[in-house]
Amino acid sequence: MKKIATWTILACASSLAGCTGAAYSNRSLESVHQPVVRNSLYQFDVATANGELPPSEQGRLQGWLDAMGVRYGDRIAVEDPSAYGASSAQATVRAMVERRGLLLSREAPVTTGAVPEGYLRVVVTRASASVPGCPNWDSKSSLNSANATSSNYGCAVNGNLAAMVADPNDLIKGTSDTGHDPLAATRAIQTYRTKPQTGAAGLSKVSTGGGQ
Repeated sequence: MKKIATWTILACASSLAGCTGAAYSNRSLESVHQPVVRNSLYQFDVATANGELPPSEQGRLQGWLDAMGVRYGDRIAVEDPSAYGASSAQATVRAMVERRGLLLSREAPVTTGAVPEGYLRVVVTRASASVPGCPNWDSKSSLNSANATSSNYGCAVNGNLAAMVADPNDLIKGTSDTGHDPLAATRAIQTYRTKPQTGAAGLSKVSTGGGQ
């Protein structure tokens, strides 16, 4: 009987140790599932002619930007290897980018290969955020003798944060305050306050008689 009781106690202890394994290792309120930001670089070379961007190259660049689906959060820069710089061609690229509601970055990232002579390189940096390892349902049992968080703790909050953030790079380093216009911020409220109320002019008279 003593041997049977001993083996029973060992079996119970082993099962409890299995339940309180890696799935119940985090005893803090800081989630182990954190967003991971990845930056991908896409480059496109366009030819210049006498420092300007020909219409044919503008069409090629326009088609590439359409195919890339550039959007808010993408960083677009121009790499110009020429000594004096093709300012007119850069201005054309800047205008094409601004028509999409974006701004041209001042500094271009390091790209693969050298830019050919007489060409400009347009670089799009696109950031994406995700939470690897989510969802995680390893801790299926409700038994938690370690008083730790579940294996899926933080997946919902951080997963939604990674999916909804406009610029994933803000998860690494938030944008600095570049100044704001308080008048523009309160313009909608001021318009709401100064707009006449709908019932101030009285009720409109509506005839109920049918036309003869």
